[in-house]
Amino acid sequence: MSRFFTRERFGRPQFLAGVLLLIFLAQAAWLVRCELHNSDPKVAGPGATEQVRIASGWRQFHGGSIAGAPYPDPPGALPSEISQDNDGFDTEHSPLLSLVTAAPLLAWPHRLLDSESSSYWRWLPRIPFLACGVFLGASLWYVARRLCGNAGGFLALTLYCFSPSMIQASAVWHTEPEILAAWGAFGAVFTAMAVAHTLYAPREVVLWNWRRIVLLGVSLAIAVGSQFSLIILVPIALAFLLYLAPIRRGAALTIWLAASLVAILLSFATYFFHPHAWSEAMHHASFWGATWRGFTVPGVYREVGLQVLRSCPAFAVLLPVAIATYILWPRTRYFGNSSPGIVALIFIGMAMAHPHVAGAGFLLASLPFLLIFVSGVLADLMETPLRLLITACVWGLVGAYMLWSVLALAQVPRG
Repeated sequence: MSRFFTRERFGRPQFLAGVLLLIFLAQAAWLVRCELHNSDPKVAGPGATEQVRIASGWRQFHGGSIAGAPYPDPPGALPSEISQDNDGFDTEHSPLLSLVTAAPLLAWPHRLLDSESSSYWRWLPRIPFLACGVFLGASLWYVARRLCGNAGGFLALTLYCFSPSMIQASAVWHTEPEILAAWGAFGAVFTAMAVAHTLYAPREVVLWNWRRIVLLGVSLAIAVGSQFSLIILVPIALAFLLYLAPIRRGAALTIWLAASLVAILLSFATYFFHPHAWSEAMHHASFWGATWRGFTVPGVYREVGLQVLRSCPAFAVLLPVAIATYILWPRTRYFGNSSPGIVALIFIGMAMAHPHVAGAGFLLASLPFLLIFVSGVLADLMETPLRLLITACVWGLVGAYMLWSVLALAQVPRG
């Protein structure tokens, strides 16, 4: 136990990162409070899509039908955000989102699930997504600090903790809970990288890496279960495994297959191990659904660019600087900067190819990778002879961005 609580694990950087994450959680909780603190009894209950998730998950937990496989409601009766086909199957999500939404309500007495006490129990379905937002921020800081040092790690975490999109997604404030898919996608990519690097150790491959194999499988299951089109993470993970371990490709392939089997088993578990429901849901699932027409429409590029800037307004200055530096300065073109940039481009491209429900999930999932790319390049700039000037400019801009974010959050109306 004494070896675990060391200064390397729990020192000043970890304390500061924890403070930033608490500020992030406070902002997201404020959004939830603004939405739930409404005196109008007509809007006192959950939103339409949240009601569907709660009802579906509640039925499944109590031995009823599997969420979204199919919905008992007739086609067209559900909100437009629910991706339902003519047979009633959810084509974009597994029951995972419904189960995660409804699970905290199991701790609340059933007789008190009414509109009069809704100001209390309506917090419960948001808790898992608030936790996912904090976990994603912690994962981002850990990876960015390993790749970019303390400066890059804190820059990435600060940009994340004041990102309007991440705060909104974690609070599930008038949006779908894509934060779960974003966390799973981030974990899948960087766990695959971590597993690949361990293949250089002179130990038994599969047995030694069983924890990381399980973690990779869990990440894939979370991402794909939250959004079926994130199945592209499976070949992306394999590509990183084979690229980073060229002399152990047989072992890398074995690990990838094992992690994929873990993900399939966990996916089956979200259907409570009902083989018929699982097989029918997989038959109706839209694992691709991409259309390349969006790449021929200039308005799509403009809209995607605006969404990226809205997710982090500081990108208006930092992202062009990072891209120009990456292109002009060879020192920044190494794997730690290139890999998150490539994944972010893939996700942004997939967002353009999915103009409907899945596109928002891909855009949100691209943001943590963009943050690591920008922070890595800027951290390299802050190590040049002009580091004092560059550091002052970067953190001055970040300070203004933090102030803008807090002021915008304070103006959010209630309800």
